[in-house]
Amino acid sequence: MSAGVLLVVLLGALLHASWNMLVKAAPDARLATALVYVGGGLIAALVLPFLPAPAPASWPYIAAATVTELGYGMLLAAAYRVGDLSHAYPLMRGAAPLLVALGSGALIGEHLSTGVWAGVGLVSCGILSMIMDARSQGHSAAATRLALLNAILIAAYTTIDGIGVRLSGQPVTYSLWLSLLIAVPWLLWVVARAQPAQLRRQLPSAAVGATFSVAAYTLALWAMTGAPVAAVAAVRETSLIFATALGAIVLHERVTRVRALAAVAMALGVWVIRTH
Repeated sequence: MSAGVLLVVLLGALLHASWNMLVKAAPDARLATALVYVGGGLIAALVLPFLPAPAPASWPYIAAATVTELGYGMLLAAAYRVGDLSHAYPLMRGAAPLLVALGSGALIGEHLSTGVWAGVGLVSCGILSMIMDARSQGHSAAATRLALLNAILIAAYTTIDGIGVRLSGQPVTYSLWLSLLIAVPWLLWVVARAQPAQLRRQLPSAAVGATFSVAAYTLALWAMTGAPVAAVAAVRETSLIFATALGAIVLHERVTRVRALAAVAMALGVWVIRTH
């Protein structure tokens, strides 16, 4: 993974942690999630007419990813309704790198070097340490179940998109079509359920979250066209470092020694992946 690709993925990780923090900080996590996706769809609708279409071979993957990511968004909102950012976010993102690494070998045919595997392992160990630390603090069992289930969906759509974006020939267009299609069911939910007063309160943060969300995944998909999917997925999980910092600074969550050491392990894992 080149230095340029690494920086792009790290920027995407920061943006991803930031929009999740905005959803968690919102008074209604489900509405905040819906508005982020609707805003992302609006951005896509404005830009797509000026971009070339993705290759036909990628459309089945766009369809499969749309369904998978819709489920991801629903579980995301549910987990944040009952759990903290510093608990649910590590669980959701934690199991995904190993699942993606195993899946990319079996489904995509990527054979990772020993060094990249070591980096994936370090990142995953750091994340698992965060998970154990969160459990020791007595967080919601329901949040744990929802977050772990969401980790499976994260691994699934990452692998699907890793294949689809390469077939598309147009990583930006591929990402924007995903944003547009995912926005449709969320828009229907907002029209049916949301009250005008709720919308006015949450629109400013939702606009920022939508921009961050679209940019974060577009950057990740672009990186997957030039680096192994498992390596990109592992580096993306450094969003946990950013989420931990945002949780402490913005949401005033307690950062323990174990959590800080886990962040160091993940940073070391990123360095190992970069050097290989």
